[in-house]
Amino acid sequence: MMLIDHPQILKKPSKPQAAEQEVLDYIAKFASLNEMEVKVILENINIRTFKKGTTLLREGQVSTLCYFVLQGCVRQYYLVDGEEKTTEFYTVGQPITGYEGTLKKVPSKFYLSCVEDSILTVGTEEEEKAFYQKFPQFESICRVAVEDELAKNQAKLASYIIHSPEERYLHLMETRPELLDRVPQHQLASYLGIKPESLSRIRRRIMDK
Repeated sequence: MMLIDHPQILKKPSKPQAAEQEVLDYIAKFASLNEMEVKVILENINIRTFKKGTTLLREGQVSTLCYFVLQGCVRQYYLVDGEEKTTEFYTVGQPITGYEGTLKKVPSKFYLSCVEDSILTVGTEEEEKAFYQKFPQFESICRVAVEDELAKNQAKLASYIIHSPEERYLHLMETRPELLDRVPQHQLASYLGIKPESLSRIRRRIMDK
């Protein structure tokens, strides 16, 4: 198994306070933080910037890294018979963690790539464990956050089973409209489970209504 090289890391963002606030806002959805806890979080997060097109993870690599998006967009995709199959777009306020390769130390089956210049927090499983040992009160917050992400993924899976492609597109327009102009159409179509030409027809039908 080949261990992943550390992704290209650039300088820290020029406004780290604004970026750090995204982390605090995310955690605040699951628990109230006192001043000491805020200070602990800010002292322990590692914020880095990545250029558009940077590959954070490749198929076959083993990664110990997890991320949280402060700015930009990261795409997850599989390569199936030479064709990219997009399964997720991670944008501001979303964690990129808990995938099998990180948890079980097995080669990844997918890729992670920056669709835009992105600002991410970067951490390792070892750092997370050390943090929880030092500050155990945060482990329950993390567990609630993981359960929340699991529920979202289950809802997404159900949507692919019970909804038509047009219904999925309308739901995307309602819940994540920023993706419609930020990612290439062929990637968006793949994310919806359809071909680009089918996406074009769906868009025309909606515009004509």
